[in-house]
Amino acid sequence: MSSVQVECVVKSSALIGEGPVWEESEQMLLFVDIAGKKIHRWSPTTNQIQSVDTGDTVSFAVPRRSGGYVAGVGRSIVAVDWSTQAMTSLVEVDEDKPNNRLNDGKVDVIGRLLAGTMGKEQRPAEVQRRQGALFSVTSDLSVTSHLSQVDISNGMDWSLDHKTFFYIDSLSLTVDAFDYDLNTGRLGNRRMVYCMQEGEGLPDGMTVDAEGRLWVACYNGGRVINIDPATGVRLQTVSLPVMKITSCCFGGPDYSDLYVTSASLGLEQSESRQQPLAGHTFRVRGLGVKGRPSNAFSG
Repeated sequence: MSSVQVECVVKSSALIGEGPVWEESEQMLLFVDIAGKKIHRWSPTTNQIQSVDTGDTVSFAVPRRSGGYVAGVGRSIVAVDWSTQAMTSLVEVDEDKPNNRLNDGKVDVIGRLLAGTMGKEQRPAEVQRRQGALFSVTSDLSVTSHLSQVDISNGMDWSLDHKTFFYIDSLSLTVDAFDYDLNTGRLGNRRMVYCMQEGEGLPDGMTVDAEGRLWVACYNGGRVINIDPATGVRLQTVSLPVMKITSCCFGGPDYSDLYVTSASLGLEQSESRQQPLAGHTFRVRGLGVKGRPSNAFSG
């Protein structure tokens, strides 16, 4: 087994760092600070960070085939022109729930965006229950609702053959799987893949590696866990020096680096002192696995 190294690479002091995406064309890491209302872009080669202020909570940003990005801002899917920092709303969700906001979003292999919502948070992870939903947005910007009564719509990714969609509703403390129809985007046959164990915290963001295994960020658990979805067995645990681990993605020139985001919002003062790196982004090397390139939104 190679030795696993954890290094703090982006000192962004995010309130809620989230949604890391490796951008192949730019060789950069894209991620957001939800409560800080910023999209960040970091280059490992120059160590420079560029940011765009979104004016409202921003929960994800993903590349767009036609250029720029799409991001989840408030309850809107917006187009972001990075060079001008201009933002244009494309479509809004949950119009009947003004207190809701978008949370995690990810794009499937044909360019369809899946994104979920959640109710208002009193405190981090303390949320108005069953207010959220899971939507898909296609290239013509039509929106389909797939799930309702969701607490905190979170991590998602697909199996290597795109026939299974993995999904996390954080407060259920499980990682679930659905049958996924790539042509229609329909979900069916929900089942549990993994149930969080004592000390693992809440399941948050997630990514699938090139072997089809899951890497799940453990919020309040200070770790990322690696799960075999075929058996539901935890294969590996990566410990990090902060507790509020929010999401992860593979990146780097050959996708062998695991980037991990974290949050500082909601820490008590004593906890903050013990976790000076809270809110920063970490790079994990030596895992012996690689990830897959991210997909760009077709709309």
